[in-house]
Amino acid sequence: MLLKDKVALVTGGNGGLGRAIVKAYLAEGAKVAFAGRHPMKPEFARELDEMGGEYLPLQCDVSSSGQVREMFAKVVERFGTLDILVNNAAKLNTDPQSAERRKAHYELVTKPVPRHSLQITMNITDEEWKSYFDVNIHGAFYCTREALKIMETKKSGRIINIASTAGMSVTSIHSPHYSASKAALIGFTRSVAAEVAGGGILVNCIAPGGIMTDDFSDILGRMTEQARNEFFQMVPLGRLGEPEEYASLAVWLASEGGGYMVGQVISPNGGAAI
Repeated sequence: MLLKDKVALVTGGNGGLGRAIVKAYLAEGAKVAFAGRHPMKPEFARELDEMGGEYLPLQCDVSSSGQVREMFAKVVERFGTLDILVNNAAKLNTDPQSAERRKAHYELVTKPVPRHSLQITMNITDEEWKSYFDVNIHGAFYCTREALKIMETKKSGRIINIASTAGMSVTSIHSPHYSASKAALIGFTRSVAAEVAGGGILVNCIAPGGIMTDDFSDILGRMTEQARNEFFQMVPLGRLGEPEEYASLAVWLASEGGGYMVGQVISPNGGAAI
């Protein structure tokens, strides 16, 4: 019970990684609010009910500062405070156009083809570029701002930002807008961590490699067996991380064990980015 009686808020709580973090926090005794753009799925509600513990599902588009303020008000109304914020909500590159760009990238780095430009950045629209920052960095800022209004008063708290290896390496050259937004989140983490550490608030970042979520499983399922084998050659461990493996790190950072971690970027990625 590493998080007994702590109050946590996990954004993007309906996704694969978000669900794993919510379940891990509940298992460790936390009271957990979690939010997503869409309502909680019935099967997820059944899982949580079977686990027991207190939880609060919410709907929120974190790219809206007004919706974020309302979300935090509901968390405080229900639980009275907030001890842990996990900024996990993200716009992901799972649309058909991104799939084509990803395929071109993987072919370039896994097959003996002549070097060439992928011609991705030159074709990104203003709206496409801005949409990644609206969620991945503006949303994290809005949530962090509201969390600090609570945590600064009581001089304690933990904020964990979920970035990506895309923000610190060339693992996602097929998505420069996604990579840039995650790099911005890493920079934001470090700056805020140094600012608020003296107030008893610890801010850190997890930068995952590939996560075996439903979305990534679908991507792999559309590949040929040869393409999948070539893809896994890029990961020294030869597999993607399970959501639960990342969630265990989010538990540790939120617990007393992570009490000397300030502004760190920890990247479990199977060796894909070293």
